[in-house]
Amino acid sequence: MSAPTDLLLTRFLEDLRPVVPLVALWAHGSLARGDYQPGRSDLDLIAVVETPLTDEQRARLERLHQALDLPLAEHLHCSYLPRDELADHATEHVTWAMGELFERPVTAVTRRELHEGALELYGPPPAGLLPPVSDQELADFVRADLRGFWLVKTRGRRRWLQDVWVDLGLVTVARATVTLRDGRLISKREALGVLLDLGAPAKVVADIRARRYGLPRPRLSRFRRARLARAFLRTTIGQTLRTHGDAPPARLG
Repeated sequence: MSAPTDLLLTRFLEDLRPVVPLVALWAHGSLARGDYQPGRSDLDLIAVVETPLTDEQRARLERLHQALDLPLAEHLHCSYLPRDELADHATEHVTWAMGELFERPVTAVTRRELHEGALELYGPPPAGLLPPVSDQELADFVRADLRGFWLVKTRGRRRWLQDVWVDLGLVTVARATVTLRDGRLISKREALGVLLDLGAPAKVVADIRARRYGLPRPRLSRFRRARLARAFLRTTIGQTLRTHGDAPPARLG
């Protein structure tokens, strides 16, 4: 962990404890899986709180996030889960991300990541609080996410001119394919290798890798990258759902 990242997390925890009834604070994603790139990766956090947040606590929480003036603060995302709502995957939880406070569920993938190796910043570990995610639940979520979100998003064209959509779309599909095929989660670094095995355009993969790891970027226009990425996603999502859509693989279920 870099010094600015450690400073940010330390300051955030110090400021958070007087604002919410904090039970535990965990990091997942790249920071916990050993593929964290300061300034490029998000800081994905989960906070367990003793009781649902009141309107006053939500207002104070929003001010806390807005006031974080340390380097990398714009990359810090955190969802707040009341202790008695931990078992319901569909419940929407107060979340700070992308500069605003809103509500969204904590997915089965995130929950499985937490059980497989959270970075414990405060309080008890996930195993002591968070119900486990079954293989069936994980596979069902991944299929639904591919079918109901990512495949739908490939119908439009303009969003695929943006770096964030290309990066997240291709990496997500690679990780989803491995989860449905092998029953395991992989890092973003591993996903880049899987993309080539799945037949992703090499220049698009090289472009994602270069921006993530600070390498020289290949010569590739945004328009050509968008066409290649979108076509690959539509084909690969369809193939993955046909292959793994009816039942989990042998290790799942």
